[in-house]
Parts: sequence; structure tokens; C-alpha cells
Amino acid sequence: MTETATFAAGCFWGIQSAFDEIEGVVQTEVGYMGGSLQNPTYHDVCTDRTGHAEVVQVSFDPQRVSYEALLDKFWAIHDPTTLNRQGPDFGSQYRSAIFLYSPEQEQAARRSLRNAQERFARPIVTQLVPAAEFWRAEEYHQKYNEKRGVKSCHI
Repeated sequence: MTETATFAAGCFWGIQSAFDEIEGVVQTEVGYMGGSLQNPTYHDVCTDRTGHAEVVQVSFDPQRVSYEALLDKFWAIHDPTTLNRQGPDFGSQYRSAIFLYSPEQEQAARRSLRNAQERFARPIVTQLVPAAEFWRAEEYHQKYNEKRGVKSCHI
């Protein structure tokens, strides 16, 4: 039986690549969550007016990888102290957020955030919010880095 986790940590291409490397992750999909527009497109989200974040939705086998291990990867792959920005990308669609599916995920995420804060000099601005409807991104965004033969989209 799989569980679901959803993370926003900047451009979803790199986030997906990072989570795809984890043993026990069964599937990842990139998409949009947390906004007001029904069935948003990439063009819609890039206007920074829909309220959506670029996210990766992770299906994982909790017998093979823990939610806490996914949280550890989340903190390691981005700067959670920059508000609505990751590297050259800026706007609320690039915010840092953990979308929560259960009280257990919320407790684990809060513990993880407190532990992560010890590693950062500036305050973490990551949002911990209830999961909302996931809107799958267009097919050309799925496994974007893999399709191009790169591991990262970082400059």
C-alpha cells in the first residue's frame, strides 16, 4: 500500500528528479496545488496570480522509505529561508511548502521543520498547509530532466 506526500520547493523539474532517486518512491508527478483556479495550466501558474505552487506529488511505499526520509530530502534540495524564490526563479509559485494529508504527516513535518531550523541561520519560511486538489502538469513537464538526459536544472 502506498502513501502520498506533496512538496513545493521551487521549479518542479529538479524536485521531481531528486525524489525519483529515492528507493521506495513508487511514482512522482509534477503539478500545481494550493491555488484558486480550477484546472490551471503552466501558463496560468506562471502569471503568479492563481495562488498555485509548482509541486511534486510523491507516491511512496512506507515499508521501504519513511515520510521522515522524504522530509530530509525536501530540506536538502532547496533553500527554505527564501520567500517565494529559489535561485533565479521568483514568484509565489516557487514557494517552499509541505502539503499535509494527515495529522501524522503534520506532526512529522513540524518536528522536521524544527530540526531543520537548527541548520539554517535565517528563519525557515516553508508553509505547512493541508493538501488541496492536485492538478497534474502538462505531459511535457513530467520527468522533464530525465527526458533531456540531465539530473538537475540548476545553473
